[in-house]
Order: sequence, then structure tokens, then C-alpha cells
Amino acid sequence: MTSSNVAGSAASATLKQLLDSPEIGRLIEDLEATRWTGRPGYPIRAMVGLCLVKSLYALPTWTKTVALVAEHWKLQRVLGCEGNPPSVFSAYRFAEKLRRHGPMVERCIDGVVEGLRSKLPSYGRDLAIDASDMPAYANGQRYLSKGGKERERYSDTDASWGHRSAVSTRKGGGFYGYRLHAAVCTKTDLPVAWRVETARDHETLSVTPLLDTARRRGAMADTAALDKGYDNNRVYAECAARDCLPLIPLRKTTAVKNGEHLPPTCSHGVWKFAGSDRKRGAAKWRCPTGKCVPASIWAEGVSTAPADPPRVEALEGRLPQARCRGAGVRTAQDRMGPRPSPGSRA
Repeated sequence: MTSSNVAGSAASATLKQLLDSPEIGRLIEDLEATRWTGRPGYPIRAMVGLCLVKSLYALPTWTKTVALVAEHWKLQRVLGCEGNPPSVFSAYRFAEKLRRHGPMVERCIDGVVEGLRSKLPSYGRDLAIDASDMPAYANGQRYLSKGGKERERYSDTDASWGHRSAVSTRKGGGFYGYRLHAAVCTKTDLPVAWRVETARDHETLSVTPLLDTARRRGAMADTAALDKGYDNNRVYAECAARDCLPLIPLRKTTAVKNGEHLPPTCSHGVWKFAGSDRKRGAAKWRCPTGKCVPASIWAEGVSTAPADPPRVEALEGRLPQARCRGAGVRTAQDRMGPRPSPGSRA
């Protein structure tokens, strides 16, 4: 990781552009205003740049980040600490300072999102929401050894035990750590909102905070694609209250297996979807031949389950595929379904 091939001229140039951006510049000025006593320490610009290096190379620990900067003079020159790179202890202290001054970081992110929206009008319109596991660098076992004494102190007191599904060759099961909940734009593959919670917190509890954060940052959030783990009435109600159309595949519940989610039928065949009213929470169905009396009916509850097959029949087009690199959100194409036509929404 700390080889001479890691930090080339392109990496240092990218880091310099980030540090010279107006949003990062305002964050540096705000953080410098918090220094009022004690030793000056390393420059704020250098410490913010160190955080950007950790993010650019996706380094898991500050130890590896500091080692990378210490071995590459180009990064040190951009950070303004050539010959005297920050120490590991200063990096951890600065990370704690950023957590204390979270509103400053939020204002910086809001400025970046506002700039993205001006250049990418479709940014944040269609979202994909999911959670990724982040195992902690700590031992969360309750006992020191098999059949031994119970552990009295945990090195990571914020982490907790949770369950994760199988991915590729990794089997599912319990893990000790955190979850990264992210809302990613399916058009640009860029993150819009995110939050970190302990592993025990269920992923459905983060839908509302993610949508609220996305709206606060100016994202339209017209649709949200989620996997079947989010298929419950509370998620549908929270999305409807925020005028966001959730696209969620149905779980194989008893009602679904019995076909209760299917459209009405008559002797003329299966009724066709004829629009929906989101305010009244109902969908309109019409007889395929129009000979039934009445020829159309309003069925409540259908429009609140947008992943039902009858709704898919009335939707046109498909949302673009989202790779969502770095955010841990799986491909959205398989679970988003077609895009709703303008005439089918209230």
C-alpha cells in the first residue's frame, strides 16, 4: 500500500484541486477559527488533506494513511508538510475534532451537493438505498476464550453484533461492527446521503433519515429503490409522507403466495391498471372489455405497494443501472422496476 506506485502525479493533482475548492476552503477557515489556545499543532489544511487522502485511497486505518503520506514527498508538498508529515496521534485527535464540529462538515457537504445539482440536474432524482456491513477492528466475543471468563472491557464500545447476508464466497451470519446506510443517485452513481449505525440497528430505521437528509441537501428524491428487506408498511408510509415513490420487491409472505396482491379478475380476463391516486392511496382498475358494471373500480392499498405486478404493468421505461461504487449499494436495476409514466402519478 505504501509503495512508490501508489501516489502519482495524478493523485497529488486531484488532492490539490480538492483542497483549493471553495467548499473545502470554507471548512478550513471554520476549523481554524476554533483554534484559540494551546499549541498550534499541524496546519488545518494539512489535516483536512490527510482526511481526503484516507478517503481517496479507501484506507481503513489512520496508521496506513500516515505511512502513505510519510513515504511520498508529492503528497507532503500538496499538504504543506514536506519533511514533517502528521503523526498517527495527531490524525486521531483531528478525527475526534471533526466529530465534535459535525455541523461544519455538514455545511461543507451541503455546498458540494449544491454544486453538483447545478451541473447535474438529474442528480438525486432517483435513489437506491441499501446498507453495507463494516466489521470493527475489535474482538466482540463475550468470553475471553471458549468456556473461559466473561470479558470485562471491549476495545470498541460503540460496535455491536448484527447479521449480514452471504455475498460471493463469504457466508452469511453474525458480525461485530457497524452498518453504512447510503442513498446513492442511480443516474450518476454518486452518494447523496449516508449514515453509520451499529450493526444491531435494522436497516429500515434509516430510510427516513436518509430521505430527509437528501431533501435537505436539495435532492428531489422522486423514487427510491430498495431490496425486499425493506418491504413493510412503515417504510411505505414514510416514503408516501415524503412524496417519494418506493420501488420494493415483495417478500414471499402468505398473502403473496395466495395471490392477494394480484389485480382483480372477471370472466373477461385480468383487469388492467388505469392509474392511481397517491393522496387517497388507491389504484384504478378497468375491465379489459369494459362490459362489466361498473367497468372500473378504485382499490385502496394497491398504490401503496409499488412493487406489485399490476403497478409494473402500468409503468414505462426502466431506470438506469446503478453500480454505486464505494457506497456498497448493490445493482439497482434488478429491484427498481420500470419508471412511472407522468400520467400515472397524482
